[in-house]
Amino acid sequence: MSRPTAIVYVDGFNLYRRALQGSPYKWLDLVRMSELLLRDFEIVKVRYFTANIKHQPHDPQAPQRQQAYIRALRADPRIEVHLGTFRIDKRDMPVHPLEIDPDGLPVTVWVRKTEEKGSDVNLATHLLVDGFRGSADAFVVVSNDSDLAEPMRVLINEFQRIVGLVAPTRQPSNVLLGTGPQIFRELREGVLSLAQLPARLDDEHGRVKKPKSW
Repeated sequence: MSRPTAIVYVDGFNLYRRALQGSPYKWLDLVRMSELLLRDFEIVKVRYFTANIKHQPHDPQAPQRQQAYIRALRADPRIEVHLGTFRIDKRDMPVHPLEIDPDGLPVTVWVRKTEEKGSDVNLATHLLVDGFRGSADAFVVVSNDSDLAEPMRVLINEFQRIVGLVAPTRQPSNVLLGTGPQIFRELREGVLSLAQLPARLDDEHGRVKKPKSW
């Protein structure tokens, strides 16, 4: 008897910041991770949403590491990478903790603000389109971003689809949980350690290697 199918939607930056940053598990096999978390389902597709990061003075090799990872992901035909945009802006912002100058105004400082744009909209769009088409039996979101609550709620309440949530943190969003996902998992270190890509693998362009610092 065949298992029900699932499509997994990975919010790349949210996953990185919540579960991978500072860990030894950045070379993450998203399909294997999904299989470990959703053992009763056949994973037919993983959609990965991210943006090409820009050169950072404190970490000039970051874009190269990211590109190696994206290449490694794309070597699996079940993974589809969706790219948003990455912005770096200068902004004059209040200091923290808040300080007030002699004129009664907040003390500010110029900061270099990095911002990823478009991934949440892209994820929501593909989640709704796949759900509307009935492209799988279940639709599972990997994120802790409460902005994704409405498309999840629409799929559950309007289309009567099975929707899942994988929280990349031990403090999952109450807003996302409030949508009533029929499947809920917490992404723990044990799954991350078991779901690692090979240190070397081949794609259509040649060999991809795991970055040394990872």
